[in-house]
Amino acid sequence: MRSRTSQLLDNAAERSRVTVRARLGLLWAVLPAVLQTAVAAAAAFTIARDVVGHAGPFVAPVSAIIALGITYGQRTRRAVEIVLGVAVGVLVSDLITLALGTGPLQIALVIGLAMSAAIVLGGSRLVVSQAATSAALVATIAVPDELTLARAVDALIGGGIALFMNLVLSPVNPERMARRAATPLLEELAAVLRDVASAVEAADHDAIVDALVRARGLDPMMMRFAEASEAGAEVAALSPLRRSHRDRLERYRREAEQIDLAVRNLRVLARGGVRAVDLAAHVPPETPAALRELASAMVALAPDPVDDARAARAREHALKAAGLATLGLERTGNLSASVIVGQVRAMATDLLKGLGATDAEAVEDVRAAVRRAADDGG
Repeated sequence: MRSRTSQLLDNAAERSRVTVRARLGLLWAVLPAVLQTAVAAAAAFTIARDVVGHAGPFVAPVSAIIALGITYGQRTRRAVEIVLGVAVGVLVSDLITLALGTGPLQIALVIGLAMSAAIVLGGSRLVVSQAATSAALVATIAVPDELTLARAVDALIGGGIALFMNLVLSPVNPERMARRAATPLLEELAAVLRDVASAVEAADHDAIVDALVRARGLDPMMMRFAEASEAGAEVAALSPLRRSHRDRLERYRREAEQIDLAVRNLRVLARGGVRAVDLAAHVPPETPAALRELASAMVALAPDPVDDARAARAREHALKAAGLATLGLERTGNLSASVIVGQVRAMATDLLKGLGATDAEAVEDVRAAVRRAADDGG
């Protein structure tokens, strides 16, 4: 019989093998980004040294590394902000260290002035942070012998190369990036809708409050999806390697806009559910059923929001949700129920528009679904 120690050692060895495989898998996934950063840094150094003629332009590759590390897969505006932040920090550091030398007090002054300059120039929090980082980097490495803009220019060269690599020669698959951001959001949307349905059905105050809190927590996921879809659309528009993704990424961008509206409507819906439960209002059985149909629409889209077959299924569920909710409203004059129904119809309409329908088409489709539900219920 094997000893306990042997079993523990075997288990530890197995965990170690799993960890190594996981880390190798992670390395394989990010290897294109690693290679892109290495190439960008080398290119920035070469251009600053051999084309522009700067001696020892260490700021150029550093700027490229900083910019790519933060802007990988992000919006163009953010990438430009990073480049400007690095350049401002380098310039301020050069001016201060040339006049006062270097040391703890000078470093504090350099960082404070670099951040102040970035703020005065209208920089975002990200720009201000990068200005400070770059200023500290330069102030602690080498003090300039004379007034020159060389290192600030090197920072712009490195940032420009990073921006070019990030947008034009990006190894990022923008469609995969958007899909990975959309899937958890849609799944969470579906889960909250199901929570609201169950809480309203059971008239459970604690459960409906929990659902409202959960709905309010959707914003970070929605922001990631919006940024991923916008960034993906920009990459596809600029990169010759990603032109074939342009149409599908435009659909992601359009869906992100409408799903953002659906997220907001869900919060209103959940608050209406809290009111309905607290007032012990009569909520017809069609209302929870409509919420679950809307959840099914989100689930249908989750693995691939721009897949045509999935979009068709999502459309069917959304229209059925609108029809059921309206049918239930006709059986009660309850104000709280009407709030929920209004938001179900609004979310269904937003979803249809995200799937390509115009405003008029979405409204007419919902009205037709309501008529069908009335005929079936009658």
